[in-house]
Amino acid sequence: MESKCPICSEKTVDPTPPRFSPQDKYGSYRREMKRQIKMKEGLDKDEDDRNKSVEEA
Repeated sequence: MESKCPICSEKTVDPTPPRFSPQDKYGSYRREMKRQIKMKEGLDKDEDDRNKSVEEA
């Protein structure tokens, strides 16, 4: 995309927001979902470790 419009010589604006934008309406929801998934995976991992230690004993 050019910085000036070839027709009217006005400054152009990129219509898409940046990849990590503070204007992202749903970013907080996405980050919260990631946190929940990571926390659940961490808990599941701990449970697997506990089950292994019980089986070994």
